Formats: sequence, C-alpha cells, structure tokens
Amino acid sequence: MINQDTIVALATPSGAGAIAVIRLSGSDAIRIAEKQFKSVSGKILSKQATHTIHLGHIIDGDRTIDEVLLSIFKNPNSYTGEDVIEISCHGSNYIQQEIIQLFLRQGCRMATAGEFTLRAFLNGKLDLSQAEAVADLISSDNEASHQIAMQQMRGGFSSEIAKLREELLNFASLIELELDFAEEDVEFADRTQFKDLVARITLVLKRLIDSFAVGNVIKNGIPVAIVGEPNVGKSTLLNALLNEERAIVSDIAGTTRDTIEDEISIGGIGFRFIDTAGIRETKDVVESIGIKKTFEKIEQAQVVILLLDAKAFKTESSKFKVEIEKIKNKYPQKPLLVILNKVDEISKNDTEVITTISEDFEKTPVLKLSAKTGEGVDALKEKLLEFVNTGALRNSDTIITNTRHYDSLLKALEEVEKVRFGLETGLSGDLLAIDIRQALYHFGEITGEITSDDLLGNIFANFCIGK
Repeated sequence: MINQDTIVALATPSGAGAIAVIRLSGSDAIRIAEKQFKSVSGKILSKQATHTIHLGHIIDGDRTIDEVLLSIFKNPNSYTGEDVIEISCHGSNYIQQEIIQLFLRQGCRMATAGEFTLRAFLNGKLDLSQAEAVADLISSDNEASHQIAMQQMRGGFSSEIAKLREELLNFASLIELELDFAEEDVEFADRTQFKDLVARITLVLKRLIDSFAVGNVIKNGIPVAIVGEPNVGKSTLLNALLNEERAIVSDIAGTTRDTIEDEISIGGIGFRFIDTAGIRETKDVVESIGIKKTFEKIEQAQVVILLLDAKAFKTESSKFKVEIEKIKNKYPQKPLLVILNKVDEISKNDTEVITTISEDFEKTPVLKLSAKTGEGVDALKEKLLEFVNTGALRNSDTIITNTRHYDSLLKALEEVEKVRFGLETGLSGDLLAIDIRQALYHFGEITGEITSDDLLGNIFANFCIGK
C-alpha cells in the first residue's frame, strides 16, 4: 500500500503566524530540498548528518522566497522511517504556499490526511494503536485525555496486548504441533498451564473492556444537563461554572429559549455543561420547543443537575420531592444531583431548616450554593468529579478510549471464553486451535498485525493533512 514517492504538506495549522513548518518525506526528500535550499555556510545538505539544523534560504531560480531553518532526519531514524525534511519558515500564507508549490513543481506530491503517520506505521515505526493515539494526542483538550493518549502512544496498551498475544501464540503453536502427531495421542501443551493462561487473559480483557466506560467519557467529555423551573438560576450557574458571561441572565422567566452548551476542565476531566430552557407549562410556541429540547438533552446527558430555589424549597419541599422522584424513575441510570440555589437570599436559620429537610432525600446528593456570589461552586465541582471513577487513571492502568479497540477486545474475549469452555469440556485440539486462531486474529487487529486497506483508509482519513 505504501507509495515510494516524496510527499509534502504544511505541518502547522493553516493561516498566518510567526512560524510555519513544512514537512517533506520520501526517498527524494533530501535531494529535492537540496536543489531549492542555499545554506548561509555553503554546506551541501546530502552530506550533512541526520538530526541537524541548517540556516539558509529557499530559492526559486534567482529569486529568494524566505530565510528558513531546515532540519534533516535521515532514514530509518525519522518519524516516518524515511528521509524527512522539515522547513521552519516565516508564517505568511504567501510564503507557505510559494514554498509548497515550489516543491510540487520539483516532483513532490501533496500528502493526504494522515499520510506521514501512515508511512510511520507501514515502516514499523509505530503499531496501529500507537498511530491512532497520535490523533488522540492532537485532539486532547484536557489533562486526562492527554495522559491517556501519551501512554498509548508510548506503547503502554499495545505492549500489554502484544504480551498476551505472544503467550497465547506459544500455546497455539503447541496445540498445532499436537495435530501433527495426532495418531500418537501426545500432548505438548500442558492443559493446566493453558487453563491458567486463559483465566489470566480473560481477567485482563475484562479489565480493559470495563475501562472503556471511563475512557470514553474522559476522551469525549461528560455531558451535564442543568434543569429546573424558569428563573431558578440555571444560566447564572452556567456562567459561574465557566467564569464568564456565557448565558443571558435576566429576571424574566423563560429568558433561555434554547439550550446553551460549553465545556470546562475540572480536575483534568472535561465536563460539557448544558443550560436548558426552564421546565413549566406554557402556551408560548418558541418556549415550548425549548422545553422539548430540554428533555432531549437530559436523554443525552450522563449527569443531571436539578436546580431548585432554596427559599421555595423550604416551603414546598414535598412538591420538589415528587419532582426528584419523577426524574429518578424516568432516568434511573443517570446520576442526579440536587442543588439548592440562592442561599445568599435566605437567613442562617432558614439554611439550617433546609439542611434538615434535605437529609430526608435518601441517596440523592443535595448541595447548597449561590450561583450569584459563587458560594458553593467549588464544592459542586468536587461533587461532579466523584461521579467519574478515575481510579484506573490515577493508578496508571491502561484505559481504552478507542471504539475500534473496544470492539476487537469484545470479540477476542468471546473467542477466549470459547477456548476456556473447550478446555473444561475436553474439546479436541483441532477445534481448540480454531478458537485460538480467532482470538489471535482479533488481538492482531488492535496492533495492526491484521489490517486491510479499507481499515487503514478509515483510520488515517480522520488525521490532519500534515501529520
């Protein structure tokens, strides 16, 4: 699948900036760059050592396009495993395009999305899971997702899979050997050791599969719906959490007609807060549409915050208790957090009363805060973090964030379970070998021992052009 031609692309974001980096990779990268680069010291690029930087000018005939720094990375010690040239030029759009067009005229081809990383994979510099982690690292927007992507890019996940695959492959070889001596009725594979291995592999696979629930929310953020009656302070709370005036706030009930979303990082985890329209009976057509969207957003959210007016809670706690039970019954799988807002508007005695009342709400966390003054907002953030089980992250265990990996792990577990059942029931070696081969196949899908052009095309199409 790999092309031997030389590719070129802008490796930094498009648009004007102080510096831009243009990358070339391929067997002719150094030769092509050498023709268009004039070193200030008169050095010849092809004679320079790998991993060196040179000051000079990019020239087109007698015309100087820009003064640049040019870096040389010779194969196989480069990102792609090929000869690579990186040119740091001034970030003018005009200069970027002039240099790229110059190299295209000299025989380069524009790189496709992810083609540099694809070449790194095909040349054995990265396995497939590490290559996918590169894209995750680029798109990471909080500490947790960055940490997971770095661990996977360094091979933490792939080394764990490779170790399991190697052990299983050793036993598979012994099982296959038994088939060659079937007439002599001998066993080369110790069935007791094999059972222990299968049990260990099953345990690891289940742990990795279970980690996907955490990994998915870390990678994509946790949607949190803020719901409640009109004018209870939902938009004020959103603004307090974001520390900016993101939502319009007024004393007029029904000001928020549509959902407003924004994301912040709390403790390294991304939370996407959704400020919804106030829930009430209304004849206003536009407001009714907003209320309908509120229920849609609750369906999509993983955590629901029910915001109540602290003053009203004191006198109408029984009504609110019914509302809480309705939400819990309708969305039993979603964590519900009840917040009593506007505590700055009630007396100390009233605060003690609502504290006593809230203690009756069994298994439903109740917090008191003032979105207007910011009192209690930090406690809310700490409570939200409790809904995310980040123990695996803190313990540096492998966490799965990729849906493709998750699917392959499920399939591998299914085949390993078949192997376990076969061992327990005394299944013949030829049938055991079939299930083992299938498990090995799914392991290979993760790291790239087993690939197809369609699979690689789908994965690398999601990369940016210059990576």
